[in-house]
Amino acid sequence: MEPYFKHGSICIFNQDILKSDIETGSIDLIVTSPPYDVDVQYENYDDSIPYGEYLEFARKWLSMCYALAKPDGRLCLNIPLDKNKGGQQSVYADITAAAKEVGWKYHTTIIWNEQNISRRTAWGSWMSASAPFVIAPVEVIVVMYKKRWKKEYRGESDITREEFIEWTNGVWSFNGESGKKIGHPSPFPAELPRRCIKLFSYLNDLVLDPFLGSGSTLIACFETNRRGIGVEINKNYCDIAIKRLKDHGIFQKRLTEAVKLSSFDVNKSRKSLLPI
Repeated sequence: MEPYFKHGSICIFNQDILKSDIETGSIDLIVTSPPYDVDVQYENYDDSIPYGEYLEFARKWLSMCYALAKPDGRLCLNIPLDKNKGGQQSVYADITAAAKEVGWKYHTTIIWNEQNISRRTAWGSWMSASAPFVIAPVEVIVVMYKKRWKKEYRGESDITREEFIEWTNGVWSFNGESGKKIGHPSPFPAELPRRCIKLFSYLNDLVLDPFLGSGSTLIACFETNRRGIGVEINKNYCDIAIKRLKDHGIFQKRLTEAVKLSSFDVNKSRKSLLPI
C-alpha cells in the first residue's frame, strides 16, 4: 500500500494497523495512545464496545506491534489508570496484562499528571460513604520492551542532562491537548511522545504510532530527527495530522543529513514500507 503522505523521513498510512504490511522486526520504538473504550465520539470507531471485546482488540494490535518491533524494540503506551464509564475497570492493569500475554516484557510505568482536576464532574454519592467515586486526575505511560531492555547498538542520543534528570523521575506534569482546537476528539500533546522519543530512542531511530490520530507522535519525530511512521484508519484524521505537520514547518525545516540519507524506499521490495 502506498503511503497516504510521505515527506523525507515522515510517513503516514491510511489503513488499519491490523492489516498493515510494515516490515516485521523493523521498529525501534512504538509510542501510541489507543482508544480508551470510554465512548469518545470517533468518526468511524465504536469506543463503547463491551470491555471483553475491547481487551481482545488490544491483544490483537499489541501482538501486531510486537511482531513489528526489533528484538530490542520498545513500547510506550499511554492509557488511563482506570475508568468509570460503563462500569469501573482497571484499564492500566488489564492492558498491561494483555501486553505481557502476547510477549511484551514490563519495564516501568510513568505517571502523567495531566492537571485536569478542574474538569471533574462525577462524584458518586456527594459527601457520603454510600457510593463515592475516587478519580485520579492522571494517566499512565507503560514502558515495555520486546526481548531485551538494553539497546543492541550504541547510537547518538540528543537528550540534555536536565531533561534526563527530570524525565527519569517517573511523574511527568504537563497539560493535555485541546481536542476542540485541533479537530480531533481525543488528542495527546506532542510533549508526551517527545519525551518518550528522546528518552528511549536514538537519533534516526524508526518510531511507529499505530493509532496516529491527530499526528502528535509524528510532530515529535520531525522535531527530534527521528524517522516516523503513523498508521491511522480515519482519512480525516490523517488530513488533520498532515495539516499539523505543515503548520510545524515540515516543508520548510531543513532535515539533517543523517535523516535525509535514511528516507524510505517504498517501491524497493514487496513490502509497502522498507526502512533503510
